[in-house]
Amino acid sequence: MRIARFSIDGNVAFGAVEGDGPDGLVLDIIKGIPYADFELSGTKVPLSKVRLLPPVLPNKVVAIGRNYAEHAKELGNAIVDDQGRPEPPVAFFKPTTSVIGSGDAIEYPSFSDELHHEAELAVVIGRMCREVPRERVKDVIFGYTCANDVTARDVQKREKQWARAKGFDTSCPLGPWVETELDPSDLAIQATVNGEQRQLGRTADMIRSIEELVVHITEAMTLLPGDVILTGTPAGVGPLNVGDEVAVTIEGIGTLTNKVIKRG
Repeated sequence: MRIARFSIDGNVAFGAVEGDGPDGLVLDIIKGIPYADFELSGTKVPLSKVRLLPPVLPNKVVAIGRNYAEHAKELGNAIVDDQGRPEPPVAFFKPTTSVIGSGDAIEYPSFSDELHHEAELAVVIGRMCREVPRERVKDVIFGYTCANDVTARDVQKREKQWARAKGFDTSCPLGPWVETELDPSDLAIQATVNGEQRQLGRTADMIRSIEELVVHITEAMTLLPGDVILTGTPAGVGPLNVGDEVAVTIEGIGTLTNKVIKRG
């Protein structure tokens, strides 16, 4: 099931996305919130009549870096130590103020001259969890959505912490909706800029699986319903300029599209 969050006539609601093709999609409004048992109201509105919002409002976004070998290589980062042992996952936060939805604008930050796109599969958590064993990971996942870990690459290179480089306002597009029934083990991930393909990879190429990432993160912290895990980006990251339209498409989910504008 595809679950969207949207606004219409000043009201915000969740809805189940029904139909095929952009012109035939409708939203069946959900009674309550989708993380618990819910009912469909039977009240339906065309997708074309609403504004899509970020599909969730996370308490936190936990992002994982260097989870695709070719991407780590293109930025000159090692994935094993001097003794051939895998490096531990690189985890960082993106604040809730960085989250925007499909169709919202990415604002080019004034403190950067090198903005990059990073197409990623996002995991949406469905229940409060901590110290999740590997065999229970599927029980805590609500679904999956598309993400773009927009990065001020020049700032990332010159500052030891990535908070500004990856946490600035509008740096975390999510959407267009959450797909709750999906096998994420081998999905195509693509990023295009102005229609030109930049990134093309598969989730099967992740160094660490979704199960490993959830176990690793929840060893340290509690995840709440609506929290998001970004699982890393395949190779092909590259520049974004004001006026560009960037689209992230993930097999079985859909396409997240955002335009880059000048901040202010």
